[in-house]
Amino acid sequence: MRKQPPIKAAIANHLREHSSIYLFISVLFLMGVIFGAIVVNSLNFSQKEDLFYYLNRFFGEVSEGKYANATEMFKQSYFHNLKYVGLMWVLGISIIGLPIILILLFLKGVVVGFTVGFLVNQMDWSGFLLSFVSVLPQNLIIIPTFIIVGTVAVSFSLKMIRQQFMKRMNEPVLHLLTRYSILMAVVSIVLLTASAVEAFASPVLMKEIIDTVSK
Repeated sequence: MRKQPPIKAAIANHLREHSSIYLFISVLFLMGVIFGAIVVNSLNFSQKEDLFYYLNRFFGEVSEGKYANATEMFKQSYFHNLKYVGLMWVLGISIIGLPIILILLFLKGVVVGFTVGFLVNQMDWSGFLLSFVSVLPQNLIIIPTFIIVGTVAVSFSLKMIRQQFMKRMNEPVLHLLTRYSILMAVVSIVLLTASAVEAFASPVLMKEIIDTVSK
C-alpha cells in the first residue's frame, strides 16, 4: 500500500481529529446566515426604505465607475479580515476566549445572511445576481478560512483548558503554539487573495450586472 504524502496525511489526521468541532462551527455559521436572513424580514417598511435608498446611491456610483479606489479597498478589506482572524487567534490562546470565538463566527454568518437576504428581498432576481458577484466570490475563500481558524482556535482553547484544570496535555504547549501561529501566518497569506477578489474583481462584476439590469 502506497504511503500518503506527509502533508496529505497531516490534513487527513487534522480533519479526523477535529471533525466534530468543524461540524459544530459549520452549523453555527449556517445558523448565523439563517438568522441574518430572518432579521431582514423583521425590519419595518421605513427601515427597509432607508437602507434601500443608500443601497441605490451606492449602486448608482458603481454604475458610473465612482466606486472606491481599488488599492484602498484592498487594504481596508485585508486589514479588516486580518484583524478578525487575529482576534480569534488571541482568543484561542486565552481560556476565557472560547465563547467569544463562537460569537464572532455566528456574527460573521449573520452579516453574510443579512446582506444576501436584503438584496434578494428588495431586488428579487437582480438582488440575487448582485449578491452572487458582490458577496459570493471573496466569501468562497473567507468563509472556509474563518471556519478553519475558528476550529483550530476552539481546539487550542480547549487544550489550554484541559492543561489548566486537568493537567493533561499530550503535546508541549510551545509546540502547539508554534503550529497554531504558523497556521495564522498561512491564513494571512490566503486572505490576500480574498481581498484582491473583493477589491479588483467584485466591483467590475457588480458594474456589469447593474448595467445589464438597468437596461
